[in-house]
Amino acid sequence: MGEMVTFPSNGTTAEGYLAKPDTDKAPGVLVIQEWWGLNDNIKSICERFASEGFLALAPDLYHGRATTEPDEARKLAMSLQMETAAKDMSGAVDYLREHAGYTSVGAVGYCMGGGLALFIAALRGDVVKAVVPFYGLVPPSAPPVDWSKLQASVLGHYAELDQGITVERVREFENQLKSLGKEVEIHIYQGAQHGFCNDTRPQVYNREACELAWQRTIAFLRKKLVS
Repeated sequence: MGEMVTFPSNGTTAEGYLAKPDTDKAPGVLVIQEWWGLNDNIKSICERFASEGFLALAPDLYHGRATTEPDEARKLAMSLQMETAAKDMSGAVDYLREHAGYTSVGAVGYCMGGGLALFIAALRGDVVKAVVPFYGLVPPSAPPVDWSKLQASVLGHYAELDQGITVERVREFENQLKSLGKEVEIHIYQGAQHGFCNDTRPQVYNREACELAWQRTIAFLRKKLVS
């Protein structure tokens, strides 16, 4: 089982859930929460990464708050200060770089966290070399992102039936990155809905799509962070 840890966050401190593999030397993966908060689902994803040989850290971006109610989740997400979130994620990146056995770090995010993973990958191009957004894009309300600073390879998992993060928006983003010469691989999962990897929400969970996305993610992270 993992544990909560404290790490520096640009002059203050932040907390996150850390799951360790059995080996001492392991590539680090930043796991970024959905808009529900740092809940058991995100912690279980960290554990699953650890079982695959990664050191996984999920920063608590809501600082102790979490919910199962969509209206409350929306309020929490809207109240999230991008500057504070960036500091917490950056602190988590530095923690992973210091404690993992590799100098490069990967970032994986779900829903809201998918956009945040892309955001921190561009912000911390010095360390983040692989980024995997699950059905998430940087929201229009976020500060402008200089995608030329993105050094990470991108593997994106998106849902055909997503009404918010539409396939059209995803393709526009893909083309934007490719026009800058970035390495991008996007998968659209047919018949899947937003949140298809959240097994605590049976109305959207799609086991087949999620397992395929997971297999692709593990192979991608091993290739980019280890080999």
